[in-house]
Amino acid sequence: MNTKLNQIKNWVELAREAKWSAALLAKRCNVSVRTLERFFLKRKGKAPKAWLAEQRQQLAVELLHDGSSVKETAGCLHYKHPSHLTNEFKKYWGHCPTIKTAAKRDQAL
Repeated sequence: MNTKLNQIKNWVELAREAKWSAALLAKRCNVSVRTLERFFLKRKGKAPKAWLAEQRQQLAVELLHDGSSVKETAGCLHYKHPSHLTNEFKKYWGHCPTIKTAAKRDQAL
């Protein structure tokens, strides 16, 4: 297994810097996409693209819970349009991101 990849501890930070792209992440790690795929499958049990999507969605929830709007969250997570975040959020969580934001706002009242 690639020893360069074994030494990396800050995967989420690298993912943000790579704008949540498996190809850019591989480039930042100085390995091929295929090498990154093999590493992720062995170490994390999923493809880099799936892991990146999961991490991005977890961060989206955190940002929304902290009061960021869907538009702000989309910008922070490098979505081209807020609707892309909304669509991915629905696929991953099963509901719109605004439901999370509205629920948090209602709890505060």
